[in-house]
Amino acid sequence: MGLRVGIDLVSIDAVEESIRIHSARYLRRVYTSREVRDCRAPDGAPDPRKLAGRFAAKEAALKVLGVDDEAIPWQSIEVHNDRLGSPSIELTGAAERLARQRGVTDLDLSITHEGPLAAAIVVARVRDEC
Repeated sequence: MGLRVGIDLVSIDAVEESIRIHSARYLRRVYTSREVRDCRAPDGAPDPRKLAGRFAAKEAALKVLGVDDEAIPWQSIEVHNDRLGSPSIELTGAAERLARQRGVTDLDLSITHEGPLAAAIVVARVRDEC
């Protein structure tokens, strides 16, 4: 087995602005309904900090998959927390098919926030013959 690593850094302010300008359209285009539900602030509004972390994770996953001209919908990469609160990635549809083609067998994810930024790193195990 080999490894691939993808990393991404996202401005929380940029996500906040996208929510402000495009509102529900942005949320539906980029995030699954589960992600939007999981990323609510105590007042029920979308939490740009949490959403920025998920956006960074999706970008890092695309880098691990080696996306070129493939059209991979944002929603085919879902970030959620396991029962212990650790983030994980689930691929469906086009992202899952591409992962299979590229020999990706497992994905591990870490998300962090510092000041105005969110970052994510994805490590993938890849079959050697790919």
